Amino acid sequence: MKSNTNSRGAWKVYFFSAVIALVVSYGVIKLNKQESNETTGVTVVESIPGAQALYTKDSDGNIKPLDFTDTSEKVLDAVVHIKSTQTGSSYQNQGARELPDPFKEFFGDMFKGQSPQGSSSRPRVGTGSGVIINDKGYIVTNNHVIDNADEVEVTLYNNQSYKATVIGTDPTTDLALLQIKADNLKTMSLVNSDDVEVGEWVLAVGNPLGLNSTVTAGIVSAKARSIHINTDKFAVESFIQTDAAINPGNSGGALVNLDGNLVGINTAIASTTGTYTGYGFAVPSNIVTKVVEDLLKFGNVQRGMLGVTIRTMDSNLAKEKDVDFTKGVWVEQVGEDSGADIAGMESGDIIVSVDGKETATSPRLQEIIAGKRPGDKVMITVNRNGKEKEFEVELHNSQGGTDFIKKEKKEVFNLLGADFENLDMDTAKKLNIDGGVQVSKLYPGKIKKETQMREGFIITHIDGKRINDIEDVAAVLENKKGGVMLEGVYEDGSKYYYAFGLDS
Repeated sequence: MKSNTNSRGAWKVYFFSAVIALVVSYGVIKLNKQESNETTGVTVVESIPGAQALYTKDSDGNIKPLDFTDTSEKVLDAVVHIKSTQTGSSYQNQGARELPDPFKEFFGDMFKGQSPQGSSSRPRVGTGSGVIINDKGYIVTNNHVIDNADEVEVTLYNNQSYKATVIGTDPTTDLALLQIKADNLKTMSLVNSDDVEVGEWVLAVGNPLGLNSTVTAGIVSAKARSIHINTDKFAVESFIQTDAAINPGNSGGALVNLDGNLVGINTAIASTTGTYTGYGFAVPSNIVTKVVEDLLKFGNVQRGMLGVTIRTMDSNLAKEKDVDFTKGVWVEQVGEDSGADIAGMESGDIIVSVDGKETATSPRLQEIIAGKRPGDKVMITVNRNGKEKEFEVELHNSQGGTDFIKKEKKEVFNLLGADFENLDMDTAKKLNIDGGVQVSKLYPGKIKKETQMREGFIITHIDGKRINDIEDVAAVLENKKGGVMLEGVYEDGSKYYYAFGLDS
């Protein structure tokens, strides 16, 4: 009897659970026509025949069924597949031990879509995504997609492939700018990422896990998020977080709003498995715009520095510093003779806004300052001892001045895939040479593809002609066709010759 009673009781529980489930389901299916009961204040949802879809508002505020087909049609042609190839000879030059790579560690062995490391005699191929941003063939991607590659190939949505030139990179934001020579390209516009709202629908477009031209949907889950993946000294992390599915291969692809405009470049995922388990992160379009403009105009990114070390304020920090909690960014230290120091800011100030924009977290402050250049003036509002004070701060460059640090960026240098610096006289004297030009950075290009040159090589002669500065390099190579012979030394005094062709 006891058992039967329990059975009847359990049956009642199951019955009522089923009824509740039906009621809940019925309520979910009945969508979006709402009336407010003036007496109770409760909103009543009435049925719309056939309504089983989510709804959103258009730019005019009209309610319409949520449909991603128009957006997908607008953006698919502007997102490309990127293949970066690293030959055995080039990565053997780096030594037997592979340098730690935080992005590879983040994604695991399938980083950039590549197989686990095998024989060093075979080329390694990584894959990622990119976004065409104008009809001159400029493409934005992640730096980690093309870093250390000897050759970069871009494949369009229509399966046409092109060799890409690296115009420049910015490891501090993990962005890179490429260019292909192609006509009639579909492009994507960048919009103000400050206007993106948490809860807004977005699409992630890219080439994850070898699946080309993949579109996933989600919402903006958070903004100004830092996940401490970028270990560069001046790293800027203020990601847009989204629950749209992002996987290895999505790196460098597009995060777009429902109008089909670019709001971010997909960069990383939060995962314990190496694949999507909940959240992806994108570099905001405002940072992308600034980096692209600087690379095209100056050859490198002009980073304005406030000159402070910072921490995000929270109740624990407030307790530690024995101050009343204030939402903002705690100034731990002010650099001597920095812009902040000259303006009068002090350790213990709490930065609450920049140019009227609220700075509730350190990543948000970094994002705002990253949009500025040396010599720009910003209005910093701080809370000091419970009172607000304003300071006009002139931002400095990384060397403590306010001038732009430009890099000579000629078309032939892009073809070579190298950045150059005039050799300083102390190094020249130490090596007992009259001068030269040092290779400060190598990208995919002629030098990496056809030689085993390492960064740091000092060019003293090209085709037997003496090289004293960067202008000499440009003058010799600008209209050069055929074979080229570089002669020079490394800082250990070893002398080398490197040959390649400029007609292929």
